[in-house]
Amino acid sequence: MTASTGRPRPWSTIGGATAAVAACAVCCAGPLFAALGAVTAAATLAAVWVPALAVVAVAAFVAVVVVRRRRRAACRTVPGPVDLGVPAPLEHRDPARTAR
Repeated sequence: MTASTGRPRPWSTIGGATAAVAACAVCCAGPLFAALGAVTAAATLAAVWVPALAVVAVAAFVAVVVVRRRRRAACRTVPGPVDLGVPAPLEHRDPARTAR
């Protein structure tokens, strides 16, 4: 491995580094391809589902607005006196109603 001068040969260092890179590539190729495949599958599904989810979100927002408007309209009261249907004593009756 060493020359007669005691220095390491550059090709042995390059060969060792190349072997390490090759071993790493063989070892990690499967998980890397799996991760890239998962990202690709997620992107493909997102391309299809994100517009559909946007439509569902807009429909839900419109439904909430419509329901809130209907509930507000149902809760409105008519201004003025309301006849409860309970007979009042004679001394407490409204003179405007008894004048008829």
